[in-house]
Order: sequence, then structure tokens, then C-alpha cells
Amino acid sequence: MINNLEDVDWSSMGHAYGSAEEVPLWLERMASPDPEVREEAFSSFYGSAHHQGGVYRCTTASIPYLFALADDPRTPDRAAVLALLLSIGRAALDCDPEGVYYSAAGDMSTPYAEAVPRMRERAADFERYAADPDPRVRRAAVPALGLFLDDTDRAFALLRERLTAESGTAERLLAVETAAELARRLPQALDPVTTWLTALATDPALDADIRLAALVHRAACTPQTIGTDLVPTATALLRQLTPEPDHQDEPDAEPIACGQCAACTAAATEPAPNPTVPPQLAAVFADLDRHGRTHAPTTELLTTLHRVLDARLAERTALLTAQLTSPDRATRHDAIPMAKNLIRSWRGDHTHLVRLLADQLRPHEPYTTAEAAETLGQLPPTLAEPARAPLAALVEAHRTAHGPTVWASPHPLLRRAHQEAVTALARLGDQRAVPDLLTALDTGVDDWRAIAAAGHLPRAAGELLPHLTRRLADADLSQDWSWSEARALVAALGLLGDPAAVPALGDALTACVRQDQRRGTVAVLEVLAGLGPEAAQVLASVRPLADAEDPDLRLAATQLLWAVERDPADAVPRLTALLDTHKQRNAVEALGRIGAPAAAALPALRPMLQDGYDWTRLHAAAAIHDIAGPTEAGTVLPVLLEAWEQNGATAGFVLECLRRMGPDAAPALPRIRAELARPRRSGRIFAGIDEDEALQHNARAIIDQLA
Repeated sequence: MINNLEDVDWSSMGHAYGSAEEVPLWLERMASPDPEVREEAFSSFYGSAHHQGGVYRCTTASIPYLFALADDPRTPDRAAVLALLLSIGRAALDCDPEGVYYSAAGDMSTPYAEAVPRMRERAADFERYAADPDPRVRRAAVPALGLFLDDTDRAFALLRERLTAESGTAERLLAVETAAELARRLPQALDPVTTWLTALATDPALDADIRLAALVHRAACTPQTIGTDLVPTATALLRQLTPEPDHQDEPDAEPIACGQCAACTAAATEPAPNPTVPPQLAAVFADLDRHGRTHAPTTELLTTLHRVLDARLAERTALLTAQLTSPDRATRHDAIPMAKNLIRSWRGDHTHLVRLLADQLRPHEPYTTAEAAETLGQLPPTLAEPARAPLAALVEAHRTAHGPTVWASPHPLLRRAHQEAVTALARLGDQRAVPDLLTALDTGVDDWRAIAAAGHLPRAAGELLPHLTRRLADADLSQDWSWSEARALVAALGLLGDPAAVPALGDALTACVRQDQRRGTVAVLEVLAGLGPEAAQVLASVRPLADAEDPDLRLAATQLLWAVERDPADAVPRLTALLDTHKQRNAVEALGRIGAPAAAALPALRPMLQDGYDWTRLHAAAAIHDIAGPTEAGTVLPVLLEAWEQNGATAGFVLECLRRMGPDAAPALPRIRAELARPRRSGRIFAGIDEDEALQHNARAIIDQLA
């Protein structure tokens, strides 16, 4: 089916992981009559020759052979081949036209120059594919009309033709979307396309989905012209598209999927747990599988509309209100991650959205309930507080309807919904979550969730501690601590902060040392250090570790010795010696926490203010001020503000330090006020909402201190 693959020197072309000699085999197997062989071939190509959207020399060399597959009517998955071609072409278009790129193996490629011309040379073929009898082929090919045809009039005419010729909703919406993409790519297409989209959006004879698509993509083409009528018009069209409710919330209804609506159809495909995979890891993969899953046909359009509205938070909140109050479960379900994304990305009073999320906690819609409860559980307690009563009501309703052991329900949808609600309630510090956590710890069903949640309930330590310490005593401490129960138990005991855990933690420390479990030893030492003088009874086991060769052990042991004994003559030299190791930053922080008694470390800290890495300079500056006080403010403050200016991810750390500086932080007030005026959240990109909420809290506290 594919000829002349041997004419290419594939051995000279690397991909993401090295040699490209496997690529011809993958290309040949894409034409296999065996669907499993084809699936493996496509997966291999995407995983290496097109890894994470990369375009390498071997990727470009494959383009003619992929077109040969697409041209051959005997190819079983022509649509999949075209989808791969479009993915390669789109990725190449997104590259710098003059750019040179390298794979992880060091192979050079110039994707724009090599791939895009090959796509444009086949414009006539894309036209032919877009009119193919197979609708799957047409759907895969139509986007190419907006990407690779340089004849604006021809491309626009073909897309108008597709809208008229197609009968399927997906195909018609794709024609509208592609026309908008054409307008964004070619300036000469902007006026005719937007005029057409405006006409479609206002034509009462057209279906509401086409009008909504035209409205959204018209706004995407010219966001500078968005008016106050955009969201009201969109929500009115959305109401026209919303089907009648497909579920009745009757008191005696079973909490199961109906098997008819999109949300329940997706829920029914939840995979069964694999007993050989750690449950925490399995949950991560289950979350990844759910991520990006859509249930309502309008979801992609509404996602685009939210992206176009961007910082217009009032309009976006109004749109989400319409989505989250829709009678259609699928529409409401898909609105949940959109609401989460807005709250995660933008500051402001999100109480209304949180309450709307809490309204999704419906006992007889477990699939959507689980999504809403999980989202609420990921918010900081200050933001999630309006959901406390609805979460507690749902948990109580589940217990009433299904008994006190509903946490361990055999029904996976109900079990996940209940567990997410309980853990969200626990993260609010609400003791009404305790009975379910005890059920989990007693039965062992999804107990890893309960262990993680237990640490948020220090007022219930008396009830939880016996269960946790007993399990720690029985745990296999020799396991890898990445996903082990012991790691989670130790962390939970640390968060509870109850000195009654010291004996159990001491036994765990002894066992970890005996089994040469370094990571476990460090984890237990760190938790014991958090308990302060109450951990004195374990010091005999700790002192030898403070002299270990391993810097991680030395640091953790030294911090525990300081927490118990408060002897700077012992701790400061040990921490200063760690400044020449990979634990430098942690040692600097520990010296800063000691404060004035760590003055002997100042000569070693001051040179770090000149380090080339901003985080090293920041930690050193903070520690120097914590140790030396106001006399160092003139030296420290410029370092903090310069790092903050150069790296926005440092904002949270800098504001924590400025708050400790008190009046010495006064020159930073303009920068602090400017930070609070930012509508977008700040801080480290992976730290989430919590860091930005803490950042804002510290900023306001500094302003209040200096008022």
C-alpha cells in the first residue's frame, strides 16, 4: 500500500527518544486490517515521532506516506490518518517560521519550513477529502481548508458550501469554526468571514446551534468589538438548545446512571479498579481519563466563549450562571470545570459561583455530584466555606438513604460522590466527616482517601489518632514511600499535630533506620520536628543521624534537635555546613527560623546575595533579615523587590518575608498595592489557588500594619 519507504534514510532522523528507524514499520502497520495493530502503530507514532506535538525530521519525512495512506480507499482508518496529518501541520504552523528546534536526543528540525510547504502543496487533496463520501474523513479534512489553502476566496467558498451540503450538526459546526480560523490566519478573509458569521448569528431561520457557533466565532475573530449583548444572546440561544430534563430527582430514585444522557453514558464507562496498581495512583489515572471529557454538544463552543471573554469576569460569571442552572445535567456537568478554571485563574468574590457549584450536590446525580464535590474540595477553605452546609446535607442524605457504611458502597458512582463530599467537608475542618473516615479506616475501603483527609481535622485527633497510629504500627515501612500508606499516615499525624503520636512515630523512626529507608526516616524526622519539645523522648535515636553522610538525614535530624533543645551552639554549625550541599535552601530557611541566635551564620549567608539564581538570593536575603533584623533592611529589601520584579513566581515568598519585616517593608508599599490590583492570580504556576489567596492575605496584612 505504501511504496518506497526504503528510499528514505530513516536512521539519520531522530525523534523524541532517539532513532527513527521504527517509523516505516509504524506507517505500514497503520494500514493493517487488524484494529489492534493499527491502534498500536498510531500510538507509537504519536508517542515518539509526534511526541507532545513535536515535529521532527522523521515526522516531516512521513508526510508523503501519510498522504498515500489517505489516498488509498483500502486504508481502514483514513480519518485517523488525516487527523494525524492535520495535527502535524497545525503543530508546524504554530512554530516560529525561522525557528530551529531540537529533540530530546539532540536532533535538529525546522518544522515550519519543512512541513508547512508539503501541506500547502496538497491543498487540492484536502479539498477532495473535505467532500469525501465518508463523514469521518470529511470531519478530519475540513480544518485543512482553513489552515493550508492560501486562496482566500476559494477556501471561504468551500466552507460555505460545506455548511450548506452537510446535514450533520458536527460537520456544520466545523465549517463555521474553520471559517473563523481562516479569518484569523489570513487578514484578507477577516471582513467577508465576519460579515457572514454575523448574518448566520442573526438569522432566525437557522438552527440555534449554528447561530450560537457563529456568534461565538465572530467574537473570537474580533474580540475588541465584543459588546454587552454577547452573553445575553449566547445564553438565550443556549436555552433554545437545552433539552428537557432527563432525570427526576425523586426521593426513592436509585442513585445510578440512567444510561441515556451523555453524562451517564460517560459514567458507565468508568474502568474497574486494578488490584495490582496502588489505589492512589489508579485514582490519578482515573482523574486524567475524566479530564477533558465532554458531555454536552455545546461545551466546546462555550469553552471558546470563555476563552474569548478572558478577563470579563462579570460576563463569564453570568454565562456560568446560565450553564450551572441549566435543566440539562450534561450542560451543568461540563460547566463545573469551567467554573473551576475561572476561580483558579482570577481573583475576586466567587461566592456566587461556589454556591452554584454546591447546588450541583444532588443525591440522585452522583456522577455530577462527584465532580462538583471534588472541585469544592480543591478550593481553599476560605473560598469553599459557602458550600459547607450543602456538603454536610449531602453526606447526611447519603447516610440516611444508604446506611452508615455508604463510604464503602458497592456502587462506584455513589461511592465516589460520597467520598468526594466527605473529603471536601473534612478539608473545611468539619467534624461531621469523621464517622465516614472512621468507616474507611475500619473497613480498609479506599482508606487512602480517609488518611489524606484526616489531617485536616485536628479537633478530632482523639478519635482519629488511635486508628492512624495502629495502622502505622502495622505498615510495611520498607516500601517505596512515593505511594505508600506509611507516607500518608506519617503526613496525617504531622498535620494533626497531637503529641500523643510521638511514641508511634518514634517506633516508625526506629524501623525506618533499621531498614535503611532513607526517605521514610526523613519524613518521620520532619513530622517529629513539627511537634517541638514533645518529641524529646526520641532524641536518642536522632543524634547519630545528625552526623550522617546523607545531607537529607543531617538536615532533618538537626531541625528536630533544634525543635526540642533550642541549642544554637549545636544547630547553627550543622546547618551552616549544609550550605555547601544540595540542601542549601532548606538549611538557609532553618537558619532564618532560628533568628538572632544564628548570627554566626551571617558571613556564610551574605555571599549568597550575589548568586546568579534568584531563589538562592531570595532565601538568603530573607534569612539575613530574620537573623539580623532592621539593620539589614537596606541590603535585603532591594534583593527581594528585584527578584519579585524579574520572576512573578516569587511573589508569595517575597510577601511572606515582607510581612515579617514589619515597618522595614514600607518602601515596598507601591509594589504591594500594584500586586493587589492585579485581576489574575499570582505566584508559582503549580501552587494553585492556595498560594495566591495567602499572597493576597499577606499583602493586605502588610498594608494594615503600615497604615
